[in-house]
Amino acid sequence: YEVLKQIKQAWDPENIFNPGKITATAPMDTSLRYEPGKPTPQFNTVFDFSHDGGILRAAEKCNGSGDCRKSHLIGGTMCPSYMAGRNENMTTRARANILREFLTHSNRENPFSHKEIYDVMDLCLSCKGCKSECPSNVDMARYKAEFLQHYYDEHGVPLRALAIANITRINRLGSIAPGIYNFMVTQPAISSLMKKALGMAEQRSLPTLSPDHLTTWLKNYKQQLPELLPQRKVYLFLDEFTDFNDAHVGIAAVKLLNALGYWVLGIGGVESGRTYLSKGLVRRARKCAIDNVVIFKDKVSDEVPLVGIEPSAILSFRDEYPDLVGPELKEAALKLSKNCLMFDEFFMKEVKAGHITRGQFTTAPLKIKLHGHCHQKALSTTGPTKEMLSFPENYTVEEIPSGCCGMAGSFGYENEHYELSMKIGELVLFPSVRKAEKATIIAAPGTSCRHQIKDGTGREALHPVEVMYRSAVGSR
Repeated sequence: YEVLKQIKQAWDPENIFNPGKITATAPMDTSLRYEPGKPTPQFNTVFDFSHDGGILRAAEKCNGSGDCRKSHLIGGTMCPSYMAGRNENMTTRARANILREFLTHSNRENPFSHKEIYDVMDLCLSCKGCKSECPSNVDMARYKAEFLQHYYDEHGVPLRALAIANITRINRLGSIAPGIYNFMVTQPAISSLMKKALGMAEQRSLPTLSPDHLTTWLKNYKQQLPELLPQRKVYLFLDEFTDFNDAHVGIAAVKLLNALGYWVLGIGGVESGRTYLSKGLVRRARKCAIDNVVIFKDKVSDEVPLVGIEPSAILSFRDEYPDLVGPELKEAALKLSKNCLMFDEFFMKEVKAGHITRGQFTTAPLKIKLHGHCHQKALSTTGPTKEMLSFPENYTVEEIPSGCCGMAGSFGYENEHYELSMKIGELVLFPSVRKAEKATIIAAPGTSCRHQIKDGTGREALHPVEVMYRSAVGSR
């Protein structure tokens, strides 16, 4: 080692190259984050961070490896804002570092209240890519939601965040007269005023309501099952997005399940809490989690699973709910989560059990390009979706190697995020869709993803459930 130091000194006498890093390094017990004997601050949080030792310890799981600085050429989802913006303050690492810094050194009664944290957290799309792709599994979407709740406690909840978080209540009121509601959000002058008041991008079209409310439709629909097939039961999670905005997808799911021999059960008026989580109203999301666990814990089982259409809604049962419901319901939430499946997961499980066969589907050829949902990639896999879509005999599926579409719930709707949102879409997703032949079907399970594809390319995207419905039912 002494010889190496002499060589370094001979060739680099002015110590220009890597000063302090090659030979004359500081002792390894210096430059540490904590001084000896300094306690770790603890904070009361809505999420249960006890398995990490608290939210500060959770943020400290980031070891600075910089995997969140990869480009779209490498692939994966993490971190979409950095892939498009290429600035260090857009990385997952930057968000973890600033949260750690202020939670460690702030003298405020509410250390979450610093605007500096908000500014860095603001460009997190809550895609959850870091939860699976970060070597330390840093779940920045969860940290951001928890941070926002405490930040709002100090500064109040902005009007836009309130409107987006409570969109289900707005949709429920609008569904009384969906025609009038849709006229208001599509009429240029009125919608322009609404977008300006809420800070929404003028280039975006506001979501409309389905003419049919899925809960009401299912209640009135007379289900018919094939007589020759054994009848099985399944709960369909009537999430707030499918219930009000994409009822046609839910209707396709019900009719497809009926055609395959499944009686569909549904409970109306439920909310996944996803909109509250995305806007940082975690206490309200906690109530949704508790309500849903109480409703479904004694109804759902391996024989009668809960199947979801919107990935971010059904996956909340497996991801956030066990750490939201409190100790008294945690065991029930964990047990329930094992039987909460995305539609494609349920479909392929039944295929492997021999309950669904290729003979129930068309043999006509079809090419499909699939864009997977961020939460699906992070918390599960797109594998079952590809398997399901390629299950009909002559269907071929190509998965677009895209990360996040850029919409991320309401992120792409917000005026200050619109440009970045479109840049993210242009990295991989939009060019791939534009290059697809006209006869090729574009499939995407996420509601926001389908809106982003339409806005970015002008092409309609179908939910994989719709593709399968057309294959099994629509072609006959």
